[in-house]
Amino acid sequence: MTTTIAQALNQALDDALATDERVLVMGEDVGRTGGVFRITDGLRERYGAKRVIDTPVAESGIAGIGFGMAIAGMRPVIEMQFMGFSYPAFDQVINHIARIRNRSRHRFSAPMVIRIPYGGGIGAAEHHSESAEAIYVHTPGLKVVVPSRPSDAYGLLRSAIDDPDPVVFLEPIRLYRAVKEELADQPGFTDIGEASIENEGRDLTLISYGAMMKECREAVKQLTDDGISTELIDLRSLTPLDTATVLASVRKTGRVVLVAEAPRTAGFMSEVSAIISEQALYSLAAPVRRVTGWDTVFPLKRSESLYLPSTDRIVAAARATMEESV
Repeated sequence: MTTTIAQALNQALDDALATDERVLVMGEDVGRTGGVFRITDGLRERYGAKRVIDTPVAESGIAGIGFGMAIAGMRPVIEMQFMGFSYPAFDQVINHIARIRNRSRHRFSAPMVIRIPYGGGIGAAEHHSESAEAIYVHTPGLKVVVPSRPSDAYGLLRSAIDDPDPVVFLEPIRLYRAVKEELADQPGFTDIGEASIENEGRDLTLISYGAMMKECREAVKQLTDDGISTELIDLRSLTPLDTATVLASVRKTGRVVLVAEAPRTAGFMSEVSAIISEQALYSLAAPVRRVTGWDTVFPLKRSESLYLPSTDRIVAAARATMEESV
């Protein structure tokens, strides 16, 4: 069946609720409304208001209550609705949820999923388009994953719900219904910590994740027409990061372009660049190049196209990398 990311996430939540009575869904508008993006549509009708819970507009409270449920043995899936709305919950996430295993010397853990729709490209208002994944990756005790296609949306969410530790599950808003894929009748789980090589190549490695994978896929087509054999990697998991796949590809091609829509300074791709420089420097035929958003507040609708990395910017970076040498 041809499925969107939104439908795959809904199916994953449905299946988890059906197979594990410890699972519950909680957040603003997730029940009667079915979620602002309709990801939880129909779940309250099937499982009741005690397992699909509408909450007040209080992100810190959502996270704190979910944390208490998790350490008590439940498997809460909480929603922050937008990345910019997750900031009031930082205290709970960073100081409590992420630390409880270490703080309790492994007596307790917080097996919970924090769903956060993120990213721009939908013409939203302020605080609706942030890409602040680096903050969560920088926090020990959290796993951070982000799908870019329906099969991984389903598989990663099921794996995140089953994980014994807290997982920040980032959902690229503009891909919810923009990417479609045939999904098996009984989809499989996707292992957290494993990247996906979407296209094998020999000349250049192109690495991205989440929302920017759509532009990267288009870039690969254009580069192929140019005669540039491009290896495309979807990281899928930001922490733990599949460094083995990244390094093996870079050592094969010798040239790499990293793509993310987050601001450039101290973004997650800065860490990937550092890892490549530390562990594969002598394999590089050209400097590592990054294509990112800008170091400014995400703009409103009129200027979004100037902020988000475009296919043209990615192709231009790849061509420039092919012409450089160290």
